[in-house]
Amino acid sequence: MSHSENTTKTGPGAEQQPETLKRVMGPKLLLLFIVGDILGTGVYALTGKVAGQVGGAGWVPVILAFSIAAITAFSYMELVTKYPHAAGAALYTHKAFGVHFVTFLVAFAVLSSGITSASTASTVFAENTAAGFGWDLPVTATMWIAVGFLALVAAINLRGVSESVWFNVVLTTIELTGLLLVILVGFFALGSGSADFSRVMIFETADDKSIFLAVTAATSLAFFSMVGFEDSVNMVEETKDPQVFPKIMLSGLTITGIIYVLVSIVAVAAVPIGVLKESKTPLLEVFEAGAPGLPIDEIFPFLTMFAVANTALINMLMASRLLYGMSKQNVLPPVFAKVLKGRRSPWVSILFTTLIAFVLIIAVSTFLPETVIASLGGTTSLLLLAVFAVVNCAVLVLRKKTVEHKHFRAPTFLPWLGVFTCLFLVGPWARLDDLIQYQIAVALIGIGVVLWAVTWFWNRSVKGASTKFRNPEELT
Repeated sequence: MSHSENTTKTGPGAEQQPETLKRVMGPKLLLLFIVGDILGTGVYALTGKVAGQVGGAGWVPVILAFSIAAITAFSYMELVTKYPHAAGAALYTHKAFGVHFVTFLVAFAVLSSGITSASTASTVFAENTAAGFGWDLPVTATMWIAVGFLALVAAINLRGVSESVWFNVVLTTIELTGLLLVILVGFFALGSGSADFSRVMIFETADDKSIFLAVTAATSLAFFSMVGFEDSVNMVEETKDPQVFPKIMLSGLTITGIIYVLVSIVAVAAVPIGVLKESKTPLLEVFEAGAPGLPIDEIFPFLTMFAVANTALINMLMASRLLYGMSKQNVLPPVFAKVLKGRRSPWVSILFTTLIAFVLIIAVSTFLPETVIASLGGTTSLLLLAVFAVVNCAVLVLRKKTVEHKHFRAPTFLPWLGVFTCLFLVGPWARLDDLIQYQIAVALIGIGVVLWAVTWFWNRSVKGASTKFRNPEELT
């Protein structure tokens, strides 16, 4: 989520002028912000599910997911230095293709990915709440904890929350602490002989799967752990020197990639694959297996709760503000632009996105109780991979348009490779066991298309106006 521009008057009756955002972020703070955006729900919740697809070699899909994310990051690095605005993928799509409905689809896909990501994080929060307090709860009870947590997030959102970079730094520290503890305990287990390092080289797949398809499906799932780097473009207007983005973004991706690989290795070495696959709190299993005499396992669920709570809050903030922004652009019903008096928070957009998240959690928990996190997290990956494919195309199209200032330029083969790899992971072969992800994604985009059609009819028949983005730079 980004801050929108405000206006101010220099005196009575003076013409309003745009107020630019204060450029306060240097390289170190930007690096922490990027690392904090990437770290979170995926690695805490899906390490066991990824290993369950390919066996002990669960680090292989993590490396592949990192590589695909890095390829797309090069496209973002070129676009964010070429067009240093905070609107992200929707803006790049609009500048490249100029088709308002396509811009809308990209923007609504990003919005939907925020809802599915927050729903995933809320479910992880609920499961770690149960683990932290030692409760043995049925799926239904866990579901209602997740719903209750999302209601709390909505209440915070309604009260009015501005994104604090320093608060992000604090939560990033907590997230890093939890993962570094996992790595340390894993290495301790290896040193003491209680872990089996030979497992990390073993591929184990279901009888009806080839290794290639199993790795593809696991990579698609692991990609959920790598998303978040694209959100850093929303901070470009608050960065002292936007030209540092390429180096800092790659540094942030590399740091998180190394941490994820190490976590994957120590997890499968310390915990049998069958246990890791079935566990709702896979990283907690590492503590219980690798250091059973230490009390770390008692506090780790609460560290996880902090880590994923940040993910849920930021994504619901992004989704509600993006819905509000599209309403202000007159491409969605004007009711979503309503704000609370005093607090100035977009209450209709907040309630609407929260309601969708409620329905998602309840529906998936009811019909797919064993794969709630994998289904919701996989849908997030599906939506963002489709968006990333469009962004990689946009880079190639926008090469024809020049700007006056210097900017980063990605090697030409990388955007092409990004288009291919992202589209490949969107395909059904990357979701052999969870085609429900397509149904969720289509349902969410379908809601957007219906709202667009209603707005189009209203604008055309009542206002006599067209339905298009007036200023996509101010979308978020």
